[in-house]
Amino acid sequence: MKKTLTESKSLYTAWVSGCFFPLHEMLKRHTSVALRKQLEVSQWWDGERLQELQLKRLRDFLMQIQNHVPYYRHLFADTGFNPADVQCLSDLARLPFLTKSVIKDNTDALKSDMAGNLARYNTGGSSGEPLVFFIGKNRTSHDIAAKWRATRWWNVDIGDPEIVIWGSPIELGAQDRLRNLRDWILRTKLLPAFEMSEQKIDGFLAEIHAMRPKMLFGYPSALAHIARHARAHDIQMNDIGVRVAFVTSERLYDDQRKLIGETFNCPVANGYGGRDAGFIAHECPDGGMHISAEDIIIEIIDAQGNSLPPGKSGEIVVTHMATHDFPFVRYRTGDIAILHDKPCTCGRGLPLIREVQGRSTDFVVAQDGTVMHGLALIYILRDLPQIEAFKIVQESLDQTHIFLVCREALDKALLLHIERAFKTRLGQAVNVLIEQVTQIPAEKSGKFRYVVSKIASR
Repeated sequence: MKKTLTESKSLYTAWVSGCFFPLHEMLKRHTSVALRKQLEVSQWWDGERLQELQLKRLRDFLMQIQNHVPYYRHLFADTGFNPADVQCLSDLARLPFLTKSVIKDNTDALKSDMAGNLARYNTGGSSGEPLVFFIGKNRTSHDIAAKWRATRWWNVDIGDPEIVIWGSPIELGAQDRLRNLRDWILRTKLLPAFEMSEQKIDGFLAEIHAMRPKMLFGYPSALAHIARHARAHDIQMNDIGVRVAFVTSERLYDDQRKLIGETFNCPVANGYGGRDAGFIAHECPDGGMHISAEDIIIEIIDAQGNSLPPGKSGEIVVTHMATHDFPFVRYRTGDIAILHDKPCTCGRGLPLIREVQGRSTDFVVAQDGTVMHGLALIYILRDLPQIEAFKIVQESLDQTHIFLVCREALDKALLLHIERAFKTRLGQAVNVLIEQVTQIPAEKSGKFRYVVSKIASR
């Protein structure tokens, strides 16, 4: 018989999730505890009732930013948009998109005159355009609640031992004594994903084995990198009791899911979101990628900005209805996905993302203009036993650079095979540069990106 979350909790975890963390959130003036309890009720509502909630919250949100956010006060007046007239979610399409450049040009005007202390954040700029923005306590509370709800879907909770493989300088640069004490009480340990030498990975595996965490959390590329090292060195990690590996911030490839799951003997739960757009969607044990619909409205658009129906691939546009202090309304994420039009077998009424395909920079463009996912090139290299690691950089329509870490120097025949395969997909006139290197460093964030295109594909 499957245990419920309450039945399987240790007394310590119950104390942390039921006493310590609520006190922590109260002292920080967050409302995440009450919000999480509400979300655990509304997740079971049917789609129609959830849409009614979204519409009410959207109308209230737009009215509030009209009154208190200078940018939207002027925008609504200039376009004749009246939030009180919003009758359906599709009415959002009457508003222009919010882009990184718009935020950059209007940062002060996007701050609410009712905002208290705002926290300054920035994205890493993996798309080539770093973004500076601000978050208030209301937005933070909603994102914590949504993540907390999704965590509990997997029979784990705040207070269960956790190891986080992460590379953000925001977290890693903030490890002061008070934060270290909090993490010790929460039983969470942060390991730096951007330091991935063999010696470091050996240390990570030793720490994971010693801690025996109930959950892992990190970039899929980083966890897969660690799992691959464990397998190559015959380090057994499948008996330490990991219940789930949460991954986020990158596309999760099927081979990564398989490798992580087999190495740590646990399911892999995919999550989608970002600092800018918020905690957007998370996978449940039945495999559905549920959108945090109580807070977030998702649109999928084509290259011309037109709305696309479920089943069609396009750019994700996010409206986060808990961003009153610094609003994100129809924010273009640069990520590519497909929505689902069927419910999940788990019974939750939350709408679904069928597939997150990656960032627009994960797509490559052939010389004839054909746009394809980087997987078309990844498959050429991934199954070659001589290759341990690789990175593909599409510099231009005329040149693609391949970096390879190999067990031994590749012979001319195999190099020619790789070159021909790339030209078949990208164009016969493309200059394919193949460089064999000793290692491929992670990005500054700690991520390992297989494909980077410097061409705007969409």
